[in-house]
Amino acid sequence: MNSAPALPAASRENPFPVRWTTRAVWIGLGLYVIYAAARLELTWERFVFGLGNGGRFLARMVPPDFTKMDLLWKGLSESLEIAVIATVFGVILSLPVGLAASRNLMPVWATWPARAFIALCRSFHPVIVAILFVKAVGFGAIAGILALIVASVGFIAKLFAEAIEEISLKQVEAVRATGASFMNVIFMAVVPQVLARFTGFATYQLDSNLRNSTMVGIVGGGGIGSTLFTAFQKFDYDFVLTILLAIIAIIFVGEILAGWIRRTFQ
Repeated sequence: MNSAPALPAASRENPFPVRWTTRAVWIGLGLYVIYAAARLELTWERFVFGLGNGGRFLARMVPPDFTKMDLLWKGLSESLEIAVIATVFGVILSLPVGLAASRNLMPVWATWPARAFIALCRSFHPVIVAILFVKAVGFGAIAGILALIVASVGFIAKLFAEAIEEISLKQVEAVRATGASFMNVIFMAVVPQVLARFTGFATYQLDSNLRNSTMVGIVGGGGIGSTLFTAFQKFDYDFVLTILLAIIAIIFVGEILAGWIRRTFQ
């Protein structure tokens, strides 16, 4: 009887080799999660107790109170104004910063300071920045606007710089060959390639600022966040639910508006 031919060495190798390094990383991550949960006293008893408190809290919020619509509309309108103003100035400031940070168009001595400035703007949450501005300029909408401008520059300028770095340089060289100035090159060769993406960035940032205006208001930056914080302090939980429903509604409207703008200009 003829014996079966021996398989080549390559076919006898395990197609699913054990990656001990990957396993060690996952085991280490699991052990650290257990250690962190123990340090933070995350127990099942506390979770169940929190569910009970949460149920009682939600019961006190129902039904919503619609008798204080003046306060509600004032806070919502102020949040909308904060978001729009912060987005407009954030976009305007992001244009030169993002251009300066693009490594395919600008020299190193310009890109490094611009990228450092973008990283600085992105280093802190808008709530932390709002606290700093509240201490600097006092309570009110101006602190919230300044905080959201910083957040807008950190987000839009970074994405704008990345979009410029992905453009085709053939159009840039073609416009340069005509003897056009630097600004003409930007407007004729760069802007047409990134306009659609930049419009998307700006609309997304407007939507983000609408949400963040609520958070900065809680720390004194004006808007509906201040109204919400005051309602919590007064234990006016039924009005809290009204405010939350209004915030959800305005975010939905912002999503619809942002989608319409993207479809219109892209």
